[in-house]
Amino acid sequence: MHIAISGNIGAGKTSLTELLSKHYGWEAHYEDVIDNPYLDDFYNHMERWSFNLQIYFLKSRFEQLLKIKNINNVIVQDRTIYEDAHIFAPNLKSMGLMNQRDFKNYQELFELMESQIQGPDLLIYLRSNIPNLVNKIHKRGREYENSISIDYLSRLNERYEAWTSTYDKGNIIKIDVDELDFVENKEDLKLIVAKVDDEIKKISAA
Repeated sequence: MHIAISGNIGAGKTSLTELLSKHYGWEAHYEDVIDNPYLDDFYNHMERWSFNLQIYFLKSRFEQLLKIKNINNVIVQDRTIYEDAHIFAPNLKSMGLMNQRDFKNYQELFELMESQIQGPDLLIYLRSNIPNLVNKIHKRGREYENSISIDYLSRLNERYEAWTSTYDKGNIIKIDVDELDFVENKEDLKLIVAKVDDEIKKISAA
């Protein structure tokens, strides 16, 4: 079974991936941010590096999915390839930070990759408001994220809401995390685990 966690920057995807991996004994696959050679440059000069960054993420997640296809364990994945293609890249284009030629190239490459993969059995969408995202981004203190604007996060949130409202790749759970602290509060984590348990039962029974 393949489970993926989606959500805006700072929503808590990596933390929940790690916690669910430990709780269930699942194999975790994380987003490549530490070794990503484009992130610093992107946040300093988005227009110059947007296409390079998105291609790197696309390649990285496609590699993950090819590996996942051959693994028998339950996998929990931090962010999906669909978010790159339906949220981040279109947002960069709409903001004038990726030109039409590069965006078309990107889309065609994604469509080719998509023909070779399947969506996750379960998508967990972490929904969060902007103040909460900003607070968590500042709290984790990644230097390259200091220049992320409120406008950028707001545009991403709008696209996440639109994308998840029509999501059809598999089952989906939407979790509002503004009032939850599943990292520090075990009861909050239990609430999420209960929702995941219920959804896994539905998938297994189908």
